[in-house]
Amino acid sequence: MSQFRSEQDSMGTLQVPADALYGAQTQRAVDNFPISGLTLPEPFIRALGLIKAAAAQSNVELRLLNAEIGSAIRQAAMEIATGKHLQQFPVDVFQTGSGTSSNMNANEVIAHLASGYCAQPVDPNDHVNMGQSSNDVIPTAIHLSAAMVLDESLLPALHHLQVSIDSKAHSLEGLIKTGRTHLMDAMPVQLSQSMSGWSGQIQLAIRRLEASRPRLHQLAQGGSAVGTGINVHPDFSARFAQNISALSGLTLQPADNLFCALACQDTAVEVSGQLKALACALLKIANDLRWMNSGPLAGLGEIELQALQPGSSIMPGKVNPVIPEAVMMVAAQVIGNDAAITVGGQHGNFELNVMLPLIAHNLLQSETLLASAARQLADKAIATFRVNESNISAALARNPILVTALNPIIGYQKAAAIAKQAYAQGRPVVDVAAEVTGMSHDELAQLLDPARLTQGGIQGSS
Repeated sequence: MSQFRSEQDSMGTLQVPADALYGAQTQRAVDNFPISGLTLPEPFIRALGLIKAAAAQSNVELRLLNAEIGSAIRQAAMEIATGKHLQQFPVDVFQTGSGTSSNMNANEVIAHLASGYCAQPVDPNDHVNMGQSSNDVIPTAIHLSAAMVLDESLLPALHHLQVSIDSKAHSLEGLIKTGRTHLMDAMPVQLSQSMSGWSGQIQLAIRRLEASRPRLHQLAQGGSAVGTGINVHPDFSARFAQNISALSGLTLQPADNLFCALACQDTAVEVSGQLKALACALLKIANDLRWMNSGPLAGLGEIELQALQPGSSIMPGKVNPVIPEAVMMVAAQVIGNDAAITVGGQHGNFELNVMLPLIAHNLLQSETLLASAARQLADKAIATFRVNESNISAALARNPILVTALNPIIGYQKAAAIAKQAYAQGRPVVDVAAEVTGMSHDELAQLLDPARLTQGGIQGSS
């Protein structure tokens, strides 16, 4: 048997692999764009399936599409939406900027499958793509797929991370350590207080992403080629939004302005910016864990991360903070993706943005990476680290910065002199302060009590 079959489109005939579900237009794209080997991610392909199913259902309801053909298209499209036939979507990310090749890839695969589900041939353009254009399908798929990943993966992962941080912090309440500013010794803090800062960062990231949802849930579908709705039934947008909402489980609606929805990707840029902010938060948390874990002898050695794998091919016994390092690399990738999405968002030329596949790939990759990284950070770093209380207590007892609490009583200059003397002599600050001020050791011990200092306020006041 031949390994190829002949397929025809408006430009002529060409050979397609015999077992391919796609047709000539997809094959042309495969031939034209052998650039990266990267294909659009699964959530995007699933979104295309949902879009085609909802469009077919809407066109049947509007009496524009034969009911048998519409039912067959919906059946085939829902196979795509559930993740089947992913190998039939070989088009490179770096393709035509409208994503037309990927839209036609979906149309051809669905038409091929649907033709086997009904007695009539199903056409990829006339039937599967009815009332649609790549110019509104692909922006719709970007919003829909990003919204699905946000709901199904990223937000649950962030809630999991926050719960992990809060639970660990609660278990460490009352444990006091030396605070640090500029990487230098500062006033004491409870470890749980430091971790509450991490929790606050994740909470704010969740709120920012949730605040983007109303814009992300607005869809370009119905704008057709340039936003005017050419070849689209006047009721299609509203009907489509209802059907796609039912299929996806999300509350979706037509874009307020279809010209805007086709011409720009400002919402994708917005969401990417929120993902970049989240990346910065995860990078900060990962770096704090690395610093506190550093050593174990020549570093801070305040905590001990779970040992997960040998850390060196030449130094026996070395164990490295591999999870925080992986999270930091994810953060770097997301920050880079945001730069690419920002450039892509600038290329809304007249009535259409022409970097849509790039934006889709980078936005979904950022969401997916951050979701995975958040869960690994929660489960293999935060939930499992041990505290080296002896190291923390020893450093805290030697910290001359505790003298800051005496500023309101003896003044900044005298307090600074005590701190310098205590540091130079390697003595506890309470002993030096007793000599210099004449205050009793018991009174100073109370004023300089690290636990008391973590509660704020002015020391020595009634």
